[in-house]
Amino acid sequence: MKTSGNTILMTGGGSGIGEALAQRFHDRGDTVIIAGRRRDALEKAAAGRERIHVMTLDVEDAGAVDAFAKQVVADFPALNVLFNNAGIMKYEDVTQRRDLANAEATVAINILGPIRLTNALTDHLVQQPDAAIVTVTSGLAYVPLVMAPTYSATKAAIHSYTVSLRTQLAGKVEVIELAPPGVQTDLTPGQAHRPGYMPLEAFADAVAAQFLQQPTPREILVDEVQFLRQAEREGRFDETLKTLTERAAQQRAAGGD
Repeated sequence: MKTSGNTILMTGGGSGIGEALAQRFHDRGDTVIIAGRRRDALEKAAAGRERIHVMTLDVEDAGAVDAFAKQVVADFPALNVLFNNAGIMKYEDVTQRRDLANAEATVAINILGPIRLTNALTDHLVQQPDAAIVTVTSGLAYVPLVMAPTYSATKAAIHSYTVSLRTQLAGKVEVIELAPPGVQTDLTPGQAHRPGYMPLEAFADAVAAQFLQQPTPREILVDEVQFLRQAEREGRFDETLKTLTERAAQQRAAGGD
């Protein structure tokens, strides 16, 4: 991925990781289109940056994704980077029958959203020089947070999908996976101030630095996520799962959820 001069579409760009990275890409010389459901949040994220543009998009709506893709290509024909960042995370108790609305929405947004948007833009991207697709997964793709089973499963699925996408698009579109650790954002209640989670600004700075490397790493991994990413490879998966589960329970008991 070029280190400047890209035209980047960032889903989920109105807050959290998407907002922070969009601003850093803008400040290094890229044009960024931030997309999301809430126009007010998008406008706030874009304020004061002339090369950040705003478009509304609900990735859960299949029809809206196709219409959006046609419009963004028409408005920004130089678009060469798709950053699939939009996602939601819900805690779930799976020990008894429950309403599956949250689980279904998580699958629709976290899996079908990036698959649909990637599909809608692939024909355009393969014709662009220096084209790239970035998928945002999670350290939880490798060791699940058992209190968020569907979220963890969706991130594992997108990791697998990314591997296939990278292989099929080799030589045509660069495919990069960004796997964050727990970051202090509003993804879940209380997370923005949760001890032990990586501060958002520090995370965004570390990620931006890795995107300056040439060639761009296939996986963007800050130091804080290696505990999860390498758990199985290092033969400590069960221990890591136990530690992650106990830590989450302690945080919830302390009112950190």
